[in-house]
Amino acid sequence: MAKNKGRHTAQAPAATDKPATLKDLLNPAVVEKLKAQADSMKADEQQRREAQRRQEEEARKAEKKRLENDFEYLLNNSSSDWKKHKS
Repeated sequence: MAKNKGRHTAQAPAATDKPATLKDLLNPAVVEKLKAQADSMKADEQQRREAQRRQEEEARKAEKKRLENDFEYLLNNSSSDWKKHKS
C-alpha cells in the first residue's frame, strides 16, 4: 500500500472571514447621511407621483364634466332603448 507522502490538504477559510463591504469602510456619519438623502429622495418621488396622479384625476373630472354638458356627446352615447324609460 502506498502512502500519500507530500500531499497536504488545504484548509477551508473560516466562514467569518468575509470581505469588507463599503458600509464597513465608510464612516458611520457618512452612511447615515447617505441613508437620509435616499429617504428624502424617495419621499420627493412619492410626492411627485401623488401630484401627477391628482392632476390626471382632475383632468379626467374636467373632461367628464365637459362631456356631460355636450348635447351631441350625450345623444350619441345614450341608450336608444326608450321603452325602459316609459312610465
